Amino acid sequence: MTALVRVDTQPGRERPLVIAWLSGIVALCWACLVFQALHLSSAEPASLAHTSRPLSTPPYRAYELVLVLAMWGAMLSAMVLPAATPAILLFARINRLAQSVRHPNLATLLFVAGYLAVWSGFGALATLAQWALHDGGALDTGMAVINPSACGLILVAAGLYQWTPAKHACLQVCRNPLGFVLTGWRSGLLGALRMGLGHGLYCCGSCWLLMLLLFAAGVTNFAALLGLAGLLLAGLLLAEKLLPGGTVVACVGGLGLVAWGTLLLFP
Repeated sequence: MTALVRVDTQPGRERPLVIAWLSGIVALCWACLVFQALHLSSAEPASLAHTSRPLSTPPYRAYELVLVLAMWGAMLSAMVLPAATPAILLFARINRLAQSVRHPNLATLLFVAGYLAVWSGFGALATLAQWALHDGGALDTGMAVINPSACGLILVAAGLYQWTPAKHACLQVCRNPLGFVLTGWRSGLLGALRMGLGHGLYCCGSCWLLMLLLFAAGVTNFAALLGLAGLLLAGLLLAEKLLPGGTVVACVGGLGLVAWGTLLLFP
């Protein structure tokens, strides 16, 4: 890798462009979330809006399932891209300095595409789970899980996972993107895509259980969704990846999730 890097006289010139890309993607995702939440909630009778009763609706039709899949994709992208920005900027920087890369901007875009492809796969699995819960009458009108004990179990599971070796191993890779980029470097556009997939897998392994908390918020209850997104981003995802002692932050956050879940299990 070191043999491919040349001296650069304009350091950081790719940074504004990459930040503009990512900001645009995140803004578009939040705009899609608002539109989709309004679209899905407008199909409910006004008397049922924002209640905790189960949905008494027929199974999802094909276009509704596609809409839910798009909503999960937008939610996950809006939440994980800010936390992944340092790794993306680092890849873009090294990628521009590598003499073997002819199209550095396209390679960076493919790195982001690979990263988001992993989370799109996770979103597809979450959509299947939501489909089953919806058809089983386990969701309320905001598409949140009705049973508080089930929500409590999700919280406890997410909290306990914060202490596991698998979590910490994946988190260390996310916290040290330079090591990942240098040791896992693959040249060319296909290599950039593969690196994005690899980094996405590590990040998904780090916080996949945290994303299941979205079932507790409800994907059409935008106020609850925004609050939970802020909690996950500011309180855990960004903090454990960017602050010193990130593993300690993860463990402390895990204790908070376990305590929260326990309160729901034993009110």
